[in-house]
Amino acid sequence: MLKGTLLCYFCIKSGMTKLSVNINKIATLRNARGGDQPNILQVAKDAQAFGAQGITVHPRPDERHITYQDARELPTVITTEFNIEGNPIPKFIDMVCAIKPNQVTLVPDAPDAITSNAGWDTVANRAFLQEVIQEFKQHGIRTSIFLDPDVAQVEAAVKTGTDRIELYTQAYAEAYPLDPAKAIAPFVDAATKAQEVGLGLNAGHDLSLHNIAFFAQQLPGLLEVSIGHALICESLYFGLENVINQYIAKLSTH
Repeated sequence: MLKGTLLCYFCIKSGMTKLSVNINKIATLRNARGGDQPNILQVAKDAQAFGAQGITVHPRPDERHITYQDARELPTVITTEFNIEGNPIPKFIDMVCAIKPNQVTLVPDAPDAITSNAGWDTVANRAFLQEVIQEFKQHGIRTSIFLDPDVAQVEAAVKTGTDRIELYTQAYAEAYPLDPAKAIAPFVDAATKAQEVGLGLNAGHDLSLHNIAFFAQQLPGLLEVSIGHALICESLYFGLENVINQYIAKLSTH
């Protein structure tokens, strides 16, 4: 079931845009019951075997889904790329520097935030971001910072020293059903600016099988998308309705 959904995403832009599967929701399900089912390490192994080109986790300070211990154990099964997201508080910085994932994505979410809901102000937080990004780079970790699709913020991001930016795509997902062209426009502008200033481009948040094909086709230089909530929801749905093969056929026309 999960295999079919992953392959749907993978076929959109094979060989160009990588899919990193965020497995936070798997941890939420595990933690709701206690114990070790579903097993985080096994899901990460399976996701990669099914075609995912990376695994993403976002351990929060209260460890309400992915725990810091999960993050420490996951490298034993990662054969693709490992991306750790989070607010760079001291505990998070220490963990990431010890694990040394392929990529760290810095997100300015409050400790009690249900989910990430805004990008960095790279002007106001430049000095802070410069400091933490330099520390991660000293450990050989690629850096990315979570940004709204704002050209000025993209320009300012260069001065932080980050390798990449990750565009926060909730606004696109919300506007896409009404006007896809209008929804994508600010993201195209931000992506174009990222290319001009030499920043790598990632994207994530509320991307789904419904809206990702158009998004990936329109954005220049899109290196990676990180998808979790929608992908897990869709995996459950397609298993129940037994329409995975039909959905793969629909996406293969892109």
